[in-house]
Amino acid sequence: MSGNAKKSVQIQSVDPVWEAVRAGARQILDNEPSLANLVLSTVLNHDSFEEALAHRLAARLDHEDVSADLIRQAFAETLRDDPEIGIAARVDLAATMERDPACHRAVEPLLYFKGYQAIQTHRFAHAMVKAGRRDFALYLQSRSSQVFQVDINPAVPMGKGIMLDHGTGLVIGETAVVGDNVSMLQSVTLGGTGKSDQDRHPKIGNGVLIGAGAKVLGNIKVGDCSRIGAGSVVLKEVPPRVTVAGVPAKVIGEAGCAQPALVMDQMVLVYDQVS
Repeated sequence: MSGNAKKSVQIQSVDPVWEAVRAGARQILDNEPSLANLVLSTVLNHDSFEEALAHRLAARLDHEDVSADLIRQAFAETLRDDPEIGIAARVDLAATMERDPACHRAVEPLLYFKGYQAIQTHRFAHAMVKAGRRDFALYLQSRSSQVFQVDINPAVPMGKGIMLDHGTGLVIGETAVVGDNVSMLQSVTLGGTGKSDQDRHPKIGNGVLIGAGAKVLGNIKVGDCSRIGAGSVVLKEVPPRVTVAGVPAKVIGEAGCAQPALVMDQMVLVYDQVS
């Protein structure tokens, strides 16, 4: 048995995330019988978290151009080649549970949260790009943008523990990189400058919090555990563990905590400013 196959078996044999998702699904079934078809078809009729995830995403992405059945088939093939997708999806779900006070059960991001669903769609698209299926990946990007209002180029590598709060209007360009444990709110742009097809997008470090409406432009580094204030326009490199804000953004103080992305505190106080 290959290393990837052994890892997949281990995940399925002891899977607290999947059990928590199923427990939430059973609660919905008891409390809201009108959603029985959704809960059964999406969660309770499946044997693994990966199957349920692929089913839910395919149902959301279904279109006459490419049916849900074809998307599920493509996702199943991708999961066989890249089981890390399932691992990352679990970490993202745990991150959403930890950071989003509106999330009360593990089943909710899987069923309802388009930010979570958009990130998982991107993970499949990114794996397909690496496997040489660029056109299918671009189709997923286009469809995800239509359905979730989140536009992430499939070439972008994403770390684990990503949380998109709301997600609406988020745009991430082709040569961007996003590290582990990053939180981004609605209308964030990780954009390029000019028409060059070279490396032109931001590199986001680990543990970064990017506030609503912030724009980070160009091939610049955003240091680990930094915080970007809502509505800021970042045009220069951001050192680690600081807060930047404004148009254009400037360093106004320390990050406020060791892991801004986990705390989700977007408040920027005037007396935090430093020279």
